[in-house]
Parts: sequence; structure tokens; C-alpha cells
Amino acid sequence: MHLDLTQGIIKEHMVKLAVPAVVGYFFHTMFNVTDTFFAGLISTQALAALSLSASVFFMVLAIGIGMSEAVTSMVGNALGEKDIPKAQHIALNSIAFAFILSITLSILGVLSVPYLVEALGDPSYMKETFDYINLILYAAFFFVGSFFFNAFLNATGDTKSFRNILIVTAFLNIILDYIFVLHFNMGVKGIAFATILSEAITMFYLYYKVKQTKLWLGLRAFNFDMEVMKRLLAQGFPPSINMFMMAFGMYIITYYVAPFGKEAVAAFGIGMRIEQIFLMPVIGLNIATLAIVSQNNGAKIYERISPTVRLGIMYGWIMSTIGVVSFLLFADYFASYLSSDILVIQETALYLRISGVASYGFVVIFIYIAMLQGIGKPSIIMPVSIYRQVLAPFIVLSLLAWMGFGILSVWIGIDLIIFSSALFLWWYGKKQLKVLALRQLA
Repeated sequence: MHLDLTQGIIKEHMVKLAVPAVVGYFFHTMFNVTDTFFAGLISTQALAALSLSASVFFMVLAIGIGMSEAVTSMVGNALGEKDIPKAQHIALNSIAFAFILSITLSILGVLSVPYLVEALGDPSYMKETFDYINLILYAAFFFVGSFFFNAFLNATGDTKSFRNILIVTAFLNIILDYIFVLHFNMGVKGIAFATILSEAITMFYLYYKVKQTKLWLGLRAFNFDMEVMKRLLAQGFPPSINMFMMAFGMYIITYYVAPFGKEAVAAFGIGMRIEQIFLMPVIGLNIATLAIVSQNNGAKIYERISPTVRLGIMYGWIMSTIGVVSFLLFADYFASYLSSDILVIQETALYLRISGVASYGFVVIFIYIAMLQGIGKPSIIMPVSIYRQVLAPFIVLSLLAWMGFGILSVWIGIDLIIFSSALFLWWYGKKQLKVLALRQLA
């Protein structure tokens, strides 16, 4: 299937692409929620271990996610140009790139984890962290492969296949967690094995769906192209750094939260997982915006890009309002489903009520990043990510810690950093849209 996004009503395309993606990523997030629930049945240490592991593993996955976004952009532009052979050639080279990348990430991840974990200086949940994260890292190939095959499908306008398989594997993960954790008493290792098996099934299904598209010529048609590899690196590096910095930013926040105790670390992990559920529509809108902008940029139909961006932000802010109100009213209730520890529940509710407001800023960030990737201008993404995820948190949180403020100040400081980043990307993105408007007139 190849959905032509250069024609038709943008609003209909946005809904058609975003809704399946949102449903799919909702069930993908339910992987994390399920794992958090079963970790809560084990101990608070297990909850803290999953919270730390999430930030460490996401640093590894971030590279794969960012590179897969470059694949969507490059293949989408080729399809917009109506150049099917070019799109097929990029797709086959991307698969080779994904294989090399996954091996590299597994090795680097396993080597770096001990230093990242020990830097927090809290041995109370170190063993559980190593038991979980090392198994996950060895299986990086399944995660990276899923991202790349889904990127091909997104470029063709198919976001339903990812949704369908994630619905199935989300329920499978619940069953596997139950068997491994409660029946075989495998602890956090059982949670890791359940996730790996579910992800492997996801990858092979998406591979099967890609084989049914016009992009697939068969592995025998593969012709190594260094220029394509260089373009993948050039386009994928900025969004990869953006995603990596998001993950590293999670680690930095965990580092500054750790002095408040394992309950605070566990609460941060639970809060992020609940927050992710309400951010799913934003991710779906990001995917839809990237696909629509990529095809129209490739077809040089620039006048359809600005309306796409405005529509994405409008929908995103509507969903953000629903999330903020829900957190204000029901934060304690949400947290109680994932932990019975009263202190953890209270800390989680505080996080959600303060950090939930930042979702308005996230909408602007995600939509404008998708637009910049779609028009092939992703270079600004990296410096903004470095500011938002590393420099600003390090400076702001260090200052707050030195002044002796409590954990409330940490969440407020993070909100301010997110909004300042969103404001800059909005200003920069508007400038790029004006350039496109002038190009349309020329």
C-alpha cells in the first residue's frame, strides 16, 4: 500500500495516519506499564531498577529511533518524487545499516552500563538493574529492526500494521510477565525475557508486512551504496542525538532525583510511564506530520506544509488539556495502580501534576522537529537537544541542589527548560516555513 499524501484533505490524512499510530504506541507504552506493574509486585527496588534501566536503555534505542526517522524522511521524499526504484534502493541499504547499527549499540551498551549505574551511588537496587538491562541490551537487534521496518511502512502511509501487532504483543507481554514473574519467580529477568520475546515477534511481523509493499525487491537485489549510508548518517544523526539527549536527560534527572531516595526514583519511573500514555497522541501527530511533510516536500507542494504543522499543534494542545486536567484530578489514583507504597504514590502524583503542564511544550517540540526532518533541515535539532536534555538540566538542577531546594523545584525547573526549548523551535520553524513560502512563489 502507498498512500499519496500530496493530494486530498490534510485533516483526513492527519487523522488516518495519527490514530493508528496513537493506538499502536499506546499498546507499546502498555509494555512499560505492564512491566512496571509486575516490578511493583516484586519490590520497590525492582521499580527503581526499571526506572533507571529505562533511561539507560533508551540511550541505546534513541540512536535506532533517530536513524529510523531519517529512513521515513528519505523514503517518503523518494515516494513523493514518484521514484519507486530510488525508494527501494534506500530501503534495502537501510536494512544493512540497521543490522550494523544494532550490533554496535549492543556492544556499546553492555560496556557502558556499569559506569552509568554505579555513578548513581545507590547499591540498594544495583543488582536488579544489571539483571534486567543486560538481557535487554543483548536483544537490541529486535528493537532496532522493528523501528526500521516500521519506518518503511510509515513512509508509505501505513501506520496500521504497527498498531495491529502492538495490540497483540501487548497482551502477550502481560501473559509472559505473569508466567515468568509469578509462576517461575524469575524476578526482573522474567520481565526482560517477556519484553524480548514480544519485540522479536513485532519485528518479524513488520518485516512480513514490508515484503508486501512496493518497497521490497528481495535481499538479492541489495546493492551496497555508500552515498545512501552517508545520507542516512547525515539525516539520522541530528534526530538520533535528539532522541539520545532525551534519554540522557532522563538519566541526568534520575541522578538528581536519587538523593531523595529509592522511592523518589521509583516515582519518577512510574510518573514517566503514566505520562507517556497521555503523550501518545503527540507521538502519533509527530509521525503523521513527518509523513505528510516528507511527501509534499519531495513533490515540491510546499503550500501544504504550514497547514499540516498548524493542524498538528492544534490537535496536540487539545489532547494536552485532557491530560493536564486528568493529572490534576486523578494523579494519586493512577499511581496507586502501579505501587502500593504510599510515599511512592505521593511522589508520583506530585510529578504528574507539575510535569504534566509541560505537555503543551512537548507538542510544539515534536511537531516542529517532524516538520524540519520532513523538509530535510534537521541540523538545528541537535543543539536544541543538547540544551534541553543536558546543558540546561545540569546547570538548573545543580543550582537547585546547591541551594537546597526540594524535589518540587526539580519538576518546575524541567518544565521551564521544556517551554524555553519549544519557544525557540517555534521561532526557528516559522523562519523555515517562510523560506518555503518564498520558494513556492519563485
